[in-house]
Amino acid sequence: MSRAVLALDRTLAFVLGLLLLAVGAAAVAWWAGELDRVWPTVPDTLRLGAASSAVSAPWWPWAAGVAGIVAMLLGLWWLIAHVPRRNVGTLALPGTPGRGSLRIDPGAAATTAAQVLAEAPGVRSVRGTVHDDRGELVAALSATIEPTADLATIVDRAERVSAELGHVLGIEAARGRVQLSVARRGRRLPRAE
Repeated sequence: MSRAVLALDRTLAFVLGLLLLAVGAAAVAWWAGELDRVWPTVPDTLRLGAASSAVSAPWWPWAAGVAGIVAMLLGLWWLIAHVPRRNVGTLALPGTPGRGSLRIDPGAAATTAAQVLAEAPGVRSVRGTVHDDRGELVAALSATIEPTADLATIVDRAERVSAELGHVLGIEAARGRVQLSVARRGRRLPRAE
């Protein structure tokens, strides 16, 4: 969700909250007979004759249909605007300003880093991604390791791979995250006879 959508959400929620609070307070004051202190011309009863004649007018179905379509489109836009967009496109490598800049696909770099980490003894599988997390670029490696793996060796390899990935991406603002999960059961290896 972008900052503009977040700001619009907060503004609309604030305005809607104020409106609901005012309407609720006015309804309670009208029911108690105290609303005429603030609004002296308030009617004692509501007459809905104008509203019922508008509903029976020939233009009403068309107006209601158009209002429904507009509401559906706004709702659809609202839902799409709230879908988190975490993927990162290609990045310009540092030191290559201008139109002829060199670019890198961070997803491919993360996949390669995952493959390098997967070669460590005791690592069952690794997945590498690069995504945008609240305005910061995060290179994440998620590895599943064997229960019998040497943790110190894997942590050392993960730190080296993460540092190399940060160097390849060449962005100082990028953050690295390595998540290690231990498999519940060790793999059964074939017996050598």
